[in-house]
Amino acid sequence: MTMIMVYITCKDGEEARKIATHLLDNKLIACANIFPINSLYKWEKKLENTKEMVIIAKSIKEKFPAIEKEVKRLHSNKIPCIVMIEVSESNQEYLNWVKDELK
Repeated sequence: MTMIMVYITCKDGEEARKIATHLLDNKLIACANIFPINSLYKWEKKLENTKEMVIIAKSIKEKFPAIEKEVKRLHSNKIPCIVMIEVSESNQEYLNWVKDELK
C-alpha cells in the first residue's frame, strides 16, 4: 500500500475546510494540513496573483480516484488543482496510522 500526499488549492479557508472535512468524514484521507499561499499563474492569457489556501492531505494511492472525484464535485474552480504525490518513504508508525484511519 503506497502512501500519498494530495496537494489541493482552494479559493479560501472556508472552501479548504469544507473539502478537507468532507474527505476526512468519508475516510478518503487520514489528515489534512491547510496553509495560506500566494499563487501566480496565467488564466485566459492574463497573469493572476491571488491569495489561496492549499490542502496537503495524507492518504493511500487506492483512494486517489475517489478523492479526485469528490474534490471536483465540491470545488468552486472549473479546473481545480488536485495533484497526487507518492511518498517514497515514511516512518512506519505514521504509515500504519494512516492505513488504520482509512479502514
